[in-house]
Amino acid sequence: MINQAPWCVPVNPDRPVDPMPDEGVTAIHETAMRILEEIGIAFYNPEAVAVLKQAGCRVEGETVRMGRDFVAEMLSHAPARWTITPRNPDRRITIGGNHILFGNVSSPPNYWDLELGRKQPGTRDLFRKFLRLSQYYNCIHFIGGYPVEPVDLHPATRHLDAIRDKLLLTDKVPHAYALGAERVEDGMEMVRLAAGLAQEEFDASPRMFTNINSTSPLKHDYPMLDGWMRMARRGQGLIVSPFTLAGAMAPVTMVGAVAQSLAEGLSAIALAQYIRPGAPCAFGTFTSNVDMKSGAPAFGTPEYMRATQITGQMCRFYGLPMRSSGACAANVPDGQAMWETSNSLWAAVQSGSHVVYHAAGWLEGGLIASPEKFVMDCEVLGQMLRYFDPSLWRTDPGDLAYDAIAEVRHEGHFFGIQHTQDRYQSAFWQPSLSDWRNFEGWQAQGGVWTAERANLLYRRVLEDYREPPIPDDARAALTEFVEKRRAEGGAPRDF
Repeated sequence: MINQAPWCVPVNPDRPVDPMPDEGVTAIHETAMRILEEIGIAFYNPEAVAVLKQAGCRVEGETVRMGRDFVAEMLSHAPARWTITPRNPDRRITIGGNHILFGNVSSPPNYWDLELGRKQPGTRDLFRKFLRLSQYYNCIHFIGGYPVEPVDLHPATRHLDAIRDKLLLTDKVPHAYALGAERVEDGMEMVRLAAGLAQEEFDASPRMFTNINSTSPLKHDYPMLDGWMRMARRGQGLIVSPFTLAGAMAPVTMVGAVAQSLAEGLSAIALAQYIRPGAPCAFGTFTSNVDMKSGAPAFGTPEYMRATQITGQMCRFYGLPMRSSGACAANVPDGQAMWETSNSLWAAVQSGSHVVYHAAGWLEGGLIASPEKFVMDCEVLGQMLRYFDPSLWRTDPGDLAYDAIAEVRHEGHFFGIQHTQDRYQSAFWQPSLSDWRNFEGWQAQGGVWTAERANLLYRRVLEDYREPPIPDDARAALTEFVEKRRAEGGAPRDF
């Protein structure tokens, strides 16, 4: 077993960074409201358009314009804090307040590891390996989208096998893609069956969540809106994350990109709140810049960090929980990958984010999932959990250590005194995840580089992994449902 901190729902004790003065917040808000009122958002879903027309919004074809008073009224219903309870209630998570939650890499089509040395399309076997890693590491609090796309499974029934794998190989909060009626309805029913819940129990409080992306600039597509509305009606967790890359799908200025993202995301939250007042919603940021020579997205940059902090300030203005991401543009788990991801993760901490997607395993702007990168990121997350530990700033007499300083005085050292011995390898002093080594220790281990060491650790984790228990009747009900829906064709609809 590797050394890691126990499972917990961490609390971020730091005061969030507010980069803008009050007049900056007001200016961005006014711009977002003008976009909603004057330009409008294209909703490519007739049902969503009809709902918003009924709500009093101005509709011209697929373009919907919302008044700021309507948006404010809808946001007043959105809870600032909510919980999700998976099939194992000990893995319940709280979204909002001072909590910060980390999730696994989600949705890359490709896989890379050190031994392969190149990327390849994802498979179900690789997908299941990442689920085991996600279950094993206590610093991973929820299971996002597919950690790598299992393209060897047929698209019509892929969601049935993938969600069943999630529910059997992990007992943490699950996600389902909002990609039309069948995938969402099947996902909700599978989560209900795995938890052994009656329909009323499932609808009473969140048991799962989804994340949708607007199609920037200023559009929401048909299948994501369909899934969004279905999950809203049943009170499940909803996160909307506009993918606004400054200079490409949004203005090149960061405050302009943030204002556009707010208009896109708030329009979806207003729709959910009109359908079900009090529906649990969070606003997600994915605003960054691009390389203007190639158009490639950049992550972990100063622009990305500031956009995340600004969005956090705006989410506090609206009283909404916030989602951000750990991301990088590097193609392999090297130094660039780690400094960009570390910048992204610290931006999440500084911004007051509550949900952090892609916190472990992401490469090449989301095109690659890597197990070595997963392990390396989890070690960074372990250090963050240690950073959040209130024991580091306790000021009781034992921690202030006057007597210890008086004992050592001007000569000697603190290695052998009782004050040190009482705290060494105690709850006060723990490595983050796995044993730390300095350069000499690294040489003694055979001189492996960081990615090589991560490869060894990820293989050890897969050996140590144990499947979480699930009642036999829940397992049987889940299997029966999957086979029934497979026989019916799954989700054959093309959008």
